[in-house]
Amino acid sequence: MSIQARRERERAERERLIIEAARELAENEGWEAVTTRRLAERVEYSQPVLYSHFKGKDAIMAAVAVEGCADLAVELRAGRLAADGPEEALAAVADAYSSFAERRPALYDAIFSQRVDLPFATPEAPAALQAAFGELREAVRPFAGDDDLGLLTETFWSGLHGLVTLMRDGRLPREAHARRVAILLARFGSGL
Repeated sequence: MSIQARRERERAERERLIIEAARELAENEGWEAVTTRRLAERVEYSQPVLYSHFKGKDAIMAAVAVEGCADLAVELRAGRLAADGPEEALAAVADAYSSFAERRPALYDAIFSQRVDLPFATPEAPAALQAAFGELREAVRPFAGDDDLGLLTETFWSGLHGLVTLMRDGRLPREAHARRVAILLARFGSGL
């Protein structure tokens, strides 16, 4: 192995360690607790080493968001592919999305609620973001008809995200979440 290859591998390992530490700290204590100082302590590197990998907390959060989208895409795809038909696939994707938000709140927030410097809804969006949206799009596709598939997917995602966010923030009662999602699915599947 060349010295250059070893350095690149070590750099990638440090970045991975920093991202994992940020995810863990955010899941345990919230994003407010994630600081470069605390991350440096956790990964046992100096703050300048962290800054050699990331410009700051926002860049670390963006890296976490990209990884989170990759995880979300895997879960959405698994739900969609396990379903027997289009209605079941849409419901499975909605369930996987809601479940992800519940099980991984800090990760969900990094992707959808925190301000991150990532291009969303553009061809320049990272592949993981495109993959997650692509899974939503594939679940919506059977219902698009002559409608704009992208806009229809954004509308479905917006409705689902709104329900999840309002429920998580305590603005909608948690016990009625499944019924609300069922109403969204019924209206969506019937062509609104």
